[in-house]
Amino acid sequence: MLQSYDSTPAGALGRLESAVEILKANPEYEFIQPEPAKEQQILRAHSKNLIHGVERDKRLAKMAYLAAGGAILAGEIAMKGEPCFALIRPPGHHASQDSHWGFCYFNNIAVSLLELRAQGLIDSAFILDFDLHDGDGNINILGHDKKFQIYNPDDNKDKQYLADVKRHLDDARDVDIIVASAGFDQYENDWGGNLSTQAFREIGRMMYEFAKERCADRRYALLEGGYNFKDLGKNILAFCEGFRGI
Repeated sequence: MLQSYDSTPAGALGRLESAVEILKANPEYEFIQPEPAKEQQILRAHSKNLIHGVERDKRLAKMAYLAAGGAILAGEIAMKGEPCFALIRPPGHHASQDSHWGFCYFNNIAVSLLELRAQGLIDSAFILDFDLHDGDGNINILGHDKKFQIYNPDDNKDKQYLADVKRHLDDARDVDIIVASAGFDQYENDWGGNLSTQAFREIGRMMYEFAKERCADRRYALLEGGYNFKDLGKNILAFCEGFRGI
């Protein structure tokens, strides 16, 4: 028996099952296994104190390093002009330099962008965080750097929300890459009670158009929130189709 979204704990098992099932059934999508991030890559975003705290739980640390590695791999794939969605757990946008909450441990967005910069592949980025909750960790680590533009949309229902996203993308400075903190808890049948499945498709399409026109097709997205486990897969698929320009 499936639990409803409003009674499913945020850290419960089974979140990714619908997404894995629906994407594996589509031959257009290929699953790739990443390598764990290295400590030196995490240290670009986080203090040793935070890292040591995460490492006290060996099982948790293994998954957090692997998620960060998945984010890095997604960014490297994006640099080749191929769109990539990192279906990873744990999420990251509530992990700050020296603290974390909300089931986030390492900031996957920050780790991946700072790794791309360290490799000399990028100097600037636009981060679109469409999760229900503001990505305070993204802001804490990257917000002081004027080369990183961060926007968390906050508007009601599809029409206004999508217009807000479009306006800020249109007004953005040119960058080397665009990345999404992709949270699906704004969904109309999730905690946010706000956006339709079609809206996620349109967000993906706007990012596709931005990347095509402004940053040499370089775009990737990392999973953050989404608590209606039953519908998460169809919402991710809709976003990915828009992200590919479909």
